[in-house]
Amino acid sequence: MERIESVNNLKIKQIAKLHTRKERKKSNQFLIEGFHLVEEAAKSNIDIEMILTVNPEKLNEVIVENSKEQFEITFKIAEKLSQTEAPQGIYAVCNMPEVSNIEMNKVLYLDRIQDPGNVGTIIRTADAAGMDAVIIAKGTVDIYNDKVLRASQGSVFHIPVVEMDFAEAKDLVKGKVYGTSLDNAVDYKSIEANEQFMLVLGNEGQGVDEAILAQTDENLYVPIHGKAESLNVAVCAGILMYHLIK
Repeated sequence: MERIESVNNLKIKQIAKLHTRKERKKSNQFLIEGFHLVEEAAKSNIDIEMILTVNPEKLNEVIVENSKEQFEITFKIAEKLSQTEAPQGIYAVCNMPEVSNIEMNKVLYLDRIQDPGNVGTIIRTADAAGMDAVIIAKGTVDIYNDKVLRASQGSVFHIPVVEMDFAEAKDLVKGKVYGTSLDNAVDYKSIEANEQFMLVLGNEGQGVDEAILAQTDENLYVPIHGKAESLNVAVCAGILMYHLIK
């Protein structure tokens, strides 16, 4: 296995650029960090260009067999590539998957949600709940952002996530479209579970765009029984998904 020792190595400099959305989009690649995420990517048949690790002896068969190249790196390089306070010393450069022929029976639509922790948690919950896909609107945080990937705990590799405008998504969905709002909305418990639906969740501060809410079949709210002003969007997403799924 080839060893890279300099933080100024051209390959390392190029990989470090994947911390930016612009470079990820340009190269059609993204960087993942940490043993769990790397192993999940390998198990999920993500196209892994290379593995970089401080500890080659810890690479298991699944990771080696499902990556094209492996490199040993120094801890200094690991620190350069890391976006966490305590680097685990293992990274993978992956090619973005092509998503096609998506089932559109149970779909989540994210309208301009910008907190990466929220988006990652929502994707993880959608995966756990058995949703078919997560669709993101323009203005939603990049799903290959490091914090989104970590919050998703690998679920971003299990469930299709695609960018699409609302009109296109609405045309593809077979069932009812539910928005989320505090105004002109009904208690979610009054809606029965369904085999086909699209649930729309909105921006943390502004909620779902009014133009979208005007096109939904029904808008739902989760009642607040205490003194909190609002529910976190990821928590709301979990409650509604598990209620709506039949």
